[in-house]
Amino acid sequence: QLQLVESGGGLVQPGGSLRLSCAASGFSLDYYAIGWFRQAPGKEREGVSCISRSVSFTKYADSVKGRFTISRDNAKNTVYLQMNMLKPEDAAVYYCAADLGVEFSLCVPEASSYDYWGQGTQVTVSS
Repeated sequence: QLQLVESGGGLVQPGGSLRLSCAASGFSLDYYAIGWFRQAPGKEREGVSCISRSVSFTKYADSVKGRFTISRDNAKNTVYLQMNMLKPEDAAVYYCAADLGVEFSLCVPEASSYDYWGQGTQVTVSS
C-alpha cells in the first residue's frame, strides 16, 4: 500500500520552530518530487515548498522564504520541512505530496501535479 505519513506538527509559540517529516511506505521517494502544502480553516490549500528528485531544485512560497527549509533523505525515504520563526499565520494543516510526472530537476507548487498525498499534520502557532 502506497502511503505518505506526516509527523512533527504541534503547538508552538510565535518565533518558535518545528520540523515536519514526510515518510513514505510502499514506494520509494527517489522517483518523486515532493511538495509541502498547507490549508488553514476557511482558506484554500497553499503550496508551501517543493523539492525536485535531483535535490538541486527547491521552491518556496514568498510567505515562507528565509524561514522554511525543505530537504530530503532518500536513504530514509523521508522529506523534511524545517520551519523557523513561525508566525500565527503559519498555522494550518500541513500536507506532503509526491509528484511522479515532473522533470528530474524540477518541482512545481501546484497541487494538481501531485499523485499521492498524506493525511496531514496540524501546526498551531499561538502564545
